[in-house]
Amino acid sequence: MDYMTKYQEWLDSDFIDAETKEELKSLESNKEEIQDRFYQDLKFGTAGLRGKIGAGTNRMNKYTVALATQGLAQTIIDHGKEAMEKGVAISYDVRHKSDEFAKITAEVLAANGIKVYTYDQITPTPVLSYTIRHLGTISGVMITASHNPREYNGYKAYWNEGSQILDDIASEILKNISKVGDVSNVKSMDFDKAVEEGLITILDYSIVDKYMQDVLDLTIEDENIDKDINVVYSPLNGCGNKLVRRILDERGFKNIHIVKEQENPDPDFTTVGYPNPEDPKAFKYAIELGNKIDADILIATDPDADRVAVEVKNEEGGYTFLSGNETGSLLTYYILSRLSEKGKLPKNGAIVKSIVSTDLPEKIADKFGVANFNVLTGFKNIYAKANEWDKTGEYQYIFGFEDAIGYSYGDNVRDKDAISSSMMVIEMAAYYKAQGKTLLDVQKEIFEEFGYHAQNLNSVVLEGLDGQKLIARIMEEFRANPIEEINGIKLESITDYLNDETGLEKQNCLGYKLEDGSWYILRPSGTEPKIKLYIYSSADTAEKAQKMADAIFETANAKILSVE
Repeated sequence: MDYMTKYQEWLDSDFIDAETKEELKSLESNKEEIQDRFYQDLKFGTAGLRGKIGAGTNRMNKYTVALATQGLAQTIIDHGKEAMEKGVAISYDVRHKSDEFAKITAEVLAANGIKVYTYDQITPTPVLSYTIRHLGTISGVMITASHNPREYNGYKAYWNEGSQILDDIASEILKNISKVGDVSNVKSMDFDKAVEEGLITILDYSIVDKYMQDVLDLTIEDENIDKDINVVYSPLNGCGNKLVRRILDERGFKNIHIVKEQENPDPDFTTVGYPNPEDPKAFKYAIELGNKIDADILIATDPDADRVAVEVKNEEGGYTFLSGNETGSLLTYYILSRLSEKGKLPKNGAIVKSIVSTDLPEKIADKFGVANFNVLTGFKNIYAKANEWDKTGEYQYIFGFEDAIGYSYGDNVRDKDAISSSMMVIEMAAYYKAQGKTLLDVQKEIFEEFGYHAQNLNSVVLEGLDGQKLIARIMEEFRANPIEEINGIKLESITDYLNDETGLEKQNCLGYKLEDGSWYILRPSGTEPKIKLYIYSSADTAEKAQKMADAIFETANAKILSVE
């Protein structure tokens, strides 16, 4: 069915409301926009749904949310009565329509006879993961588009371990969505009626109190640290504000300064535009406040408070942004070294990181006799290892991270967690400050011991149907004609994560390792209209490592841009 036929079907349908039809009618002269909204159904993958808010099959709206939820409901029904009784936990962030989409999700599940537990206020993603585990639900849904621009929203689906669904459950849900067919076949019931009948339970924040205690219990050092460390924090108008400030206060860090312009929820993210703390531009207001109060460290969390970024006061008096790889490496060293010093490092301990993240933590783990595992991108894959070890006892999960500023210490939550990570970052910085060091000083010491490491990330945005086709052609070109040499260093090996047997789930991703140990990985984003180029190199000097990283960037990026 072509996009214009789908467009007309929505206009003619008795199940599409008048407001939505008016939005669609306003587009009748804009064929390009109609095509983008209807050329495909918004894809349900292992990240659930994510897309721009608006009318159309390729948009986030109440119909696509309801359809996805009917598919989830049928999947739970297929798993039996016990699964239905265990129920589903739901929470949502600050974005436009997040509360509405959460309510629709609850109404569809309840109509299918599935028990629902839902928060009625904005709640961070890690709390949703914790709630699933605490209540023992079969599944969970978090309404969020994480760090995407304000025009976006999304639907993250979780399974009973508290981690996001893997391909097996995603495939079941996708199959059931296709069986539902039209949105007219979706079941729904009135929210208030479902509450009265006991199908929907509105959660109080007592579970959050338990979550906060478990975060406090992650503390490694509470003495011999400088609790007067001067911190600036920005929640970037998301939902991290209350819990990040609360955990730091309960730890005894009283010198915390909030970026007032970004303190309260704002679905338009007026002060930041693109609310992604992985982008140093998001620190503009934090830097201004940091300069004013002479802060030691700046932190910022993303809208659903599962990721945190860091900037550190440097010798010149400005602030240096730490990449996800740099913060992840620092946390790896701090956690393993302090646990080792205290005799608390498990004998079968393990860290887990994504394949696109720096190799440095592996070298740090080796020093402390800790195993390292590399998995595909996404914390669903990182915590899949912890879920596996729960059953086998082979290893004990300690810490996981990925380059996109996601970290999690411990396993009470099975997703990246900006609340616990913020606490650990400030504890780490306070510990080293008591020794007269900044995190930049510690990073230099780590480099001197393990070698200097450099990395780069290039994201090429290619939107719409044409962009999707171009991304496919770029991947085809790299598969067919790999770059044989960069800066005089020859290609050593290629890993095709889609076609090779790697021991990991299949993913459209290509890895290229050079003879000097440097590498780069090319993969289409699973949540955004982008193709991403990840680059890593190491050497005995910072200059050599950076020179090779730059050479890889220039050569590989030129090849990307040459594809038509």
